[in-house]
Amino acid sequence: MEGRQPSFGLLGEDLGVSRLGLLLLVVVLAVTGCTGDDDEPAAGSTPSPSATTPAPPTAPPAPPRPKRLECRRLSFDEALAPTDSDRIVSCKAPHTGQTYAVGQLRTVIDGHLVAVDSTRVQEQVARVCPRKLAAFLGTTDDVLRLAMLRSVWFTPSLEQSDAGANWFRCDAVAVAGDDRLARIRGSLQGALADPEGVEAYGMCGTAAPDDPAFRRVLCRESHTWRAIRAVDLRGRAYPGVKRVREAGQAPCEDAGREVADDALDYEWGYEWPTAEQWAAGQTYGRCWAPDTSQSDDAAGDDT
Repeated sequence: MEGRQPSFGLLGEDLGVSRLGLLLLVVVLAVTGCTGDDDEPAAGSTPSPSATTPAPPTAPPAPPRPKRLECRRLSFDEALAPTDSDRIVSCKAPHTGQTYAVGQLRTVIDGHLVAVDSTRVQEQVARVCPRKLAAFLGTTDDVLRLAMLRSVWFTPSLEQSDAGANWFRCDAVAVAGDDRLARIRGSLQGALADPEGVEAYGMCGTAAPDDPAFRRVLCRESHTWRAIRAVDLRGRAYPGVKRVREAGQAPCEDAGREVADDALDYEWGYEWPTAEQWAAGQTYGRCWAPDTSQSDDAAGDDT
């Protein structure tokens, strides 16, 4: 019997397109001015206290520059935000994010100073942070595409930027499911460098990805399907649904056959990116197959 293929398209990246691609931010312009009386006090006179111009408030100091390998307890919503002020915690304690890169923003572009929350500045960070994640985790981009570890990034707020902060921060997080980050103990540095780490942080599903009950979960959690191969897709512009769908059929069928217990009777699946996800940088699909090791484990538990 030939391999059976569930039919499904890509169901969405784990942290949302906005944080894996370019951040679309609303630029808020702060307009300041000054007012005063037209009448000046006569020479030698002392203005009354009520007429004294109040001293301008003292601006808060710039926050300290983040340090590489610091850990924080971020919520899912905080991980999606462009700025973050969560306190630093010990990496030995439960945490949800670890800083793996810190850099300097380039806010002067073509001779003009641009706001820290402008698209031009945010694009810089959106390019740099994802590019550095695989090396920090001790793996390749192909392995990372099959894991639930992701990159999120932060820049100073407008107020912090006005006070002199000019850094950006890249954090690694583990997605545990819909709207939830995994609790982590210890450092994520080199987390995907060995089979144990790949198993712990791999991308699995609670059902076939075309099943309404499907949820992405860490492979260390209960699951029945596993992402087994990434399929690179070519083209600068989105090739269209038909082409990206067809491109993964043969590679995923082969991948499903390779991991199956029976090469004549097996299932496999393929996810392909939408045009929106392609624009955000996801120019690859994923192959899926039932995880037979889970069935073996379950059988062993019953004996």
